[in-house]
Amino acid sequence: MEDKSALRKRLRSLRQDHVSALPDSMRALMFRRPPSSAVARLGEQATIGLYSAVSAEAPTLAYARWFHENGHPLALPWFADRAAGMTFRTWPDPYDDEGFETGPFGHIQPRSENAPVVPDAVIVPLIGFTAQCDRIGQGMGHYDRWLATNPDALAIGLAWDCQLVDALPLEPHDRKLHMIVTPTRAYERDT
Repeated sequence: MEDKSALRKRLRSLRQDHVSALPDSMRALMFRRPPSSAVARLGEQATIGLYSAVSAEAPTLAYARWFHENGHPLALPWFADRAAGMTFRTWPDPYDDEGFETGPFGHIQPRSENAPVVPDAVIVPLIGFTAQCDRIGQGMGHYDRWLATNPDALAIGLAWDCQLVDALPLEPHDRKLHMIVTPTRAYERDT
C-alpha cells in the first residue's frame, strides 16, 4: 500500500484532473443540497460546521445556503494561529461575501469577534476515502483532533467519486466518518 504522502499526491492530482474536466454548467449542479439520508440524521436546529472549499475540493456553499434556508445555524473553522487547534465560529449568512478574515493557513475564516460554537454536525473535507467511511485529509490532523474531542458530532465527508479507494494506510488517530457524500451516492458506515 502507498504511504500517505504519495497517496495524497496521487489523489490530489486525480481530483484536480477530474474537476478540471467538468464543464462549469455540470460543476454548478453538483452538491446542491444534502441528501435526505444526511438530513434525517440531523436535529431540526442542529448547528452545521462546514469548510470553505479551496482548489478542487468538493464545494460546500450550496449546502451552506440550503442549511441556512432550513433554519440551521452555521459555523466555519477558525484558527488563532498555525499552532492552535481548530475551533468553529459562527457564520451568520452564507449569502454575504463580507465578514471574513484570512486565517493563518491562508484560507478565509470567520472574524475573531464571531461567537465560538461547537457544531452538532460537521461537513469534512478529504483527499481520499473508502466505502467504509475511512478518510485521509490534508495531513495536519485538524479534523481528526476535533472529532476525537467531539465524538458526538455527526461527521459527513464530501468528495468526488474519483476519490474513492479500496483501502487507506490508516493510523490510530485517524477518525472514521459517519457518512461520505459524492455526486452519485452516499456511503454510510455500519454503526
